[in-house]
Amino acid sequence: MKNLKKLTLLHSNDMHGDFLAEDLDNKLVGGVSLLSGYINKVRQEEENVIYAIAGDMFRGSIIDSEFLGLSTIQIMNMLGPDVVTLGNHEVDYGVAHLLFLEKCAEFPIVNANLHIKTNGARLFKPCHIIEIGGMKILFIGILTDVVLLQCKTDGMIGTFVTLEDAANEVGRICNTYNAIDIDFTVLLTHIGFEEDKKLAAMLDPAWGVDVIIGGHSHTFITEPAVVNGIPIVQAGTGTDQIGRFDILIDTDENCIDSFKWQPVPIDAEHCPRDPSIEQMITGYKTRTDEKYGRIITKFVRQLTHPTRIRETELGDLFSDVLKDALGVDVFLLGSGSIRNEMLGPVVTKGDLRECFPYDDQVHMVYWTGEMLKRAIMRMLRDEALAGAHTEFYQLSRGLLVEYDQQTHSFLRFEFEGEPVADDRVFTVGLQHFHYLNMTDSFNVTLEESKKVHTDRVISTSCTQVIEEALLAGQHQNAKGSGRLILHLIDG
Repeated sequence: MKNLKKLTLLHSNDMHGDFLAEDLDNKLVGGVSLLSGYINKVRQEEENVIYAIAGDMFRGSIIDSEFLGLSTIQIMNMLGPDVVTLGNHEVDYGVAHLLFLEKCAEFPIVNANLHIKTNGARLFKPCHIIEIGGMKILFIGILTDVVLLQCKTDGMIGTFVTLEDAANEVGRICNTYNAIDIDFTVLLTHIGFEEDKKLAAMLDPAWGVDVIIGGHSHTFITEPAVVNGIPIVQAGTGTDQIGRFDILIDTDENCIDSFKWQPVPIDAEHCPRDPSIEQMITGYKTRTDEKYGRIITKFVRQLTHPTRIRETELGDLFSDVLKDALGVDVFLLGSGSIRNEMLGPVVTKGDLRECFPYDDQVHMVYWTGEMLKRAIMRMLRDEALAGAHTEFYQLSRGLLVEYDQQTHSFLRFEFEGEPVADDRVFTVGLQHFHYLNMTDSFNVTLEESKKVHTDRVISTSCTQVIEEALLAGQHQNAKGSGRLILHLIDG
């Protein structure tokens, strides 16, 4: 007869500082208070409950950015996850600051692949074992290679970058810990849903990985993908839902006997509120409201940024502001820098900071027309247009690109109405993150850029540039069309 034990495994990912509930059609949705209420409710109703977070607790709200993530850690301490893995945004405030935040955390943070280059020492515990209900549950943390981009300012920090390396590292950890009779193994990843599927296919069944809980791609699903016998799940983004596994574990065979998975909406219908955590969040909100409640400007109407892989209204507005204020020919604004899908019509300092939280330096580089075309061609590669979580850019006024995906060619590539000659030199504005990762993002090396002309920093704060420009005028508008015209294979 089988020896079966039940495990309830709750999980979130890509919360991005989404602490506050929204009032949608007179119904409270999301927020950490209702999320905490649901987790506490399940912990009271079920015997063996574990709550895990698959990366990106940070970035996306004023409450997070104003306190450099310390507020998030304190709120998470009250939420009480049993185990957390790192996402790429956990390193946004710097690796040294992340190590400080880890000391403030009252929960284990696992990551198997960030290490110090000189001696190979890991920065975090690679895994964590939770003993519950007579079972040993092993959690292993795997991070997206995108973290390498953010870590380039930390020359001593490294990570492995390929899925093959990740799979091998998982195998080493599983082989090490299987000897102590692990009943169940969970990979907490932050590499994106499609990459999770590829990783699952590489795992040797003998390693005993039972479940992959992922993040990074913000994928909302209604049922798990199953690859190589391993269920793969994600819970969208923010705190509007939570993933829930109800699993029967065969502790003799150390595997899943049966399971049910579902996304659970976090709303007033399903979840009681948690007054204690509300009180803490209200304290932070009161302090940030005092500083960020000031109205900066009023748009003609609400402007939108519905996708990062197309030209958008907010993309046009912000790239034009930076081009005009800093005096460059072209500004290539990282689409991912714009974190909200809409802004305005009334814009407060807090609204702007939440929408555009990345306060980078701005570099002016010198590119030939050929380099500029190469950079845009790199941006428009098929995987990016298909929605892969890669870098994409908003184009400033004056640049017009018409691209045919079928032939992978430009139909038009113009600047101020004239075709761009390969030998013409342009001044191009780049945010610091994208300047550091020029080769990855644009297929242009820093060395060949410097051969054209030495680059320089032209602003220490792109956020301040945008804020000052918006303060200077009311009734801004943007079309969000006409600069990047795409003829896609799928129409």
